[in-house]
Amino acid sequence: MPAFRQVGEKQLPNPVKCMAWSPKRDLIALANTTGELLLHRLASFQRVWSLAPSEYTGKEITALAWRPDGKILAFSLGDTKQVVLCDVEKAEILHMFPMQSSVTCMNWMEVVEENSALGSFYNSEDESKLFLPELPTLPKSYNTTSKIFSEEKSDEILNLLGEVRLNILVLGGNAGCVELYAYGMYKIASLGEVSGSCRSLSLSSDLKSLSLITEVQSADGVSEICYVQLDTSLLSDCLPEVTRMARKFTHISTLLQYLHLSLTCMCEAWEEILMQMDLRLTKFVQEKNTSTQVQDEFLDLLLWGQSSPELQALLMNQLTVKGLKKLGQSIESSYSSIQKLVISHLQSGSEALLYQLSEVRGMSLWKQKFECLGLDSDAIDGAITAVGSFSLKANELLQVIDKSTKNFKAFFRWLYVAMLRMCDEHVPPELNKMTQKDIAFVADFLSEHFSENEELFDRKGKYFHVERVGQYLKDEDEDLVSPPNTKGNQWLKFLQESTHLKVSPLLFPSYPQKSLHFVKRMMENVIERCLQKPAEVIGRSVKRAVFLPLYAVSDNSEKIPHFFELPSLWNDKKGKMHCVVFCMPEISPSRLYVLRKGTDPNRHIPNSFMSFDLSHYLDSTDDDGVAARSHYVYSCLDARFYDDEMLTVVLQGSEDQNSRRLLAQVSLASSLSCDSQFNWEPGVRLDQQCSTIPCQGLVLGNQWRELENMKAQFVAVNGIRKVACVLSANLRHIRVFEMDVEDEDDEGAESQNASADQDGLETAMSGQGPVEESLESEGESREQEGDMFQKSEELLQSQEAL
Repeated sequence: MPAFRQVGEKQLPNPVKCMAWSPKRDLIALANTTGELLLHRLASFQRVWSLAPSEYTGKEITALAWRPDGKILAFSLGDTKQVVLCDVEKAEILHMFPMQSSVTCMNWMEVVEENSALGSFYNSEDESKLFLPELPTLPKSYNTTSKIFSEEKSDEILNLLGEVRLNILVLGGNAGCVELYAYGMYKIASLGEVSGSCRSLSLSSDLKSLSLITEVQSADGVSEICYVQLDTSLLSDCLPEVTRMARKFTHISTLLQYLHLSLTCMCEAWEEILMQMDLRLTKFVQEKNTSTQVQDEFLDLLLWGQSSPELQALLMNQLTVKGLKKLGQSIESSYSSIQKLVISHLQSGSEALLYQLSEVRGMSLWKQKFECLGLDSDAIDGAITAVGSFSLKANELLQVIDKSTKNFKAFFRWLYVAMLRMCDEHVPPELNKMTQKDIAFVADFLSEHFSENEELFDRKGKYFHVERVGQYLKDEDEDLVSPPNTKGNQWLKFLQESTHLKVSPLLFPSYPQKSLHFVKRMMENVIERCLQKPAEVIGRSVKRAVFLPLYAVSDNSEKIPHFFELPSLWNDKKGKMHCVVFCMPEISPSRLYVLRKGTDPNRHIPNSFMSFDLSHYLDSTDDDGVAARSHYVYSCLDARFYDDEMLTVVLQGSEDQNSRRLLAQVSLASSLSCDSQFNWEPGVRLDQQCSTIPCQGLVLGNQWRELENMKAQFVAVNGIRKVACVLSANLRHIRVFEMDVEDEDDEGAESQNASADQDGLETAMSGQGPVEESLESEGESREQEGDMFQKSEELLQSQEAL
């Protein structure tokens, strides 16, 4: 039986640029040249979903990375210089942030180091739930400008936090800029300029060092591939403090996005129809021939029941009884929705934000632990003040809504009755009763809102501003056209007369002339500045520990898609090593090289450098039944670390066997028994001293398979899920394999049949029509499923039991 079972094959319509296996499920993510992101399942390579490109996000995907729990997929976009976090379950964009330069590589790792101080933090991380109510789910909304948030998003946004254990998304750019994002949300370190352009990177799981593969332009104009190791010991030495700080700041980032979406829903709840009264009155002023003011004409109608022909035409022909009734209902419905959103979402989110910032401020005062990480108590105080100002502005909006609702109800009730009388229609008895208090209330409303003084004439040529709520929801820098009237406010008067309270840091500034959007943007800017300082301080602490020039790159070499370029990096968590695999086709085309460095830059690794001779003797039988040995010489097209002790490689035969291509597993165990050591001459590039590198023979055994009828070129593997995906040179032809099935000798055929039955069952359950389906239909149990071989074995056991 051939090694590695093929479980899927497909010809894709567009070339693939990036591919990455999920760490937890049998799912592979593909990005093609059109900017489309695809998710496929291992079984028969079924497509689960696709995410089309958009002008808002971008159309040029440059890198992919899975969050360690497999629930979030990150991808970078070269044309818009953005990084996007996508929900795997629903194919929805949850979060995105800009980068200074285009991202060329990314790595998302999880910290595996245990620390006694972290245990108590993991248990107490959800203490906020004891003091704060749970944030309510946002209503369904649709943002017409971004066209992204189309469903209930609050739950997904809060799920961005993921597990409490620290995980870090590392991003590298073509300008040598490297940034680290805790939980994929909060920038925990900015490493500034790294020499050359980043081609691959890997952060060690113990946080002691960061490995980079860079392309550096030498003094003589030759492009060199170099290995760089950066010392990030501050992160590992302060792991409990870094985890606490990162977790809090990630909470803050998600709460800011929650407030942003809440405000988006409020803007959508406010309708353009609410401006109808203002527009009608403005047009009335511009067209009327009488010299009397609009306010006087409405007062005459209120007191004497008489109106001018112009006002009567405005009310009966333009506004109409039916239109007035519809306007009143729209105002009441819109104001009620906005009021609910402010109370249940905006205020709840602000309280949670104040709580998290107050805890961060307490951490910043523990200078022995957190000062070295850049926490600044003064900056955090400024952020707390900005959130307080936002809460005050939200409360001010509530007061304006409450007052406007009462005013409009009384005004529309009176105007509705007046218009019915003009039409000589029957007035219901319950509306006909109007007390002296009601008349005074309407008169005050007319005198306050229906003045046409020049000072109320705004930049858009509109006189009247009866509707006061919409100005708070406009994302503009200009002052409010109709700010709230604070005359007679006893508290403000007391503050003005008090010398000490006027400048007290305990009182939040209110900004009465500004809109809610303006105060929110100001709050976001202050908090962003507060979050930036730790990233700068930690970034300055990172130093270069190792710099090794590997080999020169020829300009006339065939251009390989960026994501598939060798060298490939791997972090050996158990051995605490960085591993690099690469080839030097121009120097030694039939060799494969492996470099190993300790995550601690000061630690010596024996047999740190080795090579493999890609020659293979294959036992075969000729036509006469005589045993023979064939000698094959290969060159390596692609190589990836399958696990800590195994490489998965795509090999190509020599010139006389050019059509022969293999998928093979290469064991690294033989290198550990090598006696000879390689002494690297400092200042000399590796390809100039490669003749002294220890070399091992290639031992494949039965761990290989010939890839027939396919010009295989690249491979992506996942040793945890025991799967591999081979891609052809034209980037369109894909084959998917299960790698560890050759151990089952007797049950091999039965396993294949059971797997085929299982695949057919899943296809049948997906219903008629296209193969594309949602991950939600699998239920939560699908999230914890094993690989396909395990499921096949369970099916066989159940059949035997029956």
